[in-house]
Amino acid sequence: QVQLVESGGGLVQAGGSLILSCAASGRIFSTNFMGWYRQAPGKQRELVAGITSGGSTNYADSVKGRSTISRGNAKNTVYLQMNSLKPEDTAVYYCNAVISAYGLGDHSYWGQGTQVTVSS
Repeated sequence: QVQLVESGGGLVQAGGSLILSCAASGRIFSTNFMGWYRQAPGKQRELVAGITSGGSTNYADSVKGRSTISRGNAKNTVYLQMNSLKPEDTAVYYCNAVISAYGLGDHSYWGQGTQVTVSS
């Protein structure tokens, strides 16, 4: 069984920064992609940033230039640093990973979500 555990959400003032963390655990053979999605009330879930096992990254236009996604040394962790936060960044942030697990093959896994609220 594979689990993703997120941390780092909370309340922050506009213009502030925060770092979201996500750690995958379980019988993991390889982690092929890790990323962060977000969903605001009444809106569809959207990709915020993603990073492949080779280190290639992509960002939503709305966060490009003020966010950085990175993977930890353990390779099963991913971080999202967000700067210059805006009220429109308020959402539940979800970690996603495409993982090859022993005996299970490739699957997409989701974390439970962490709330980020940016006050104006």
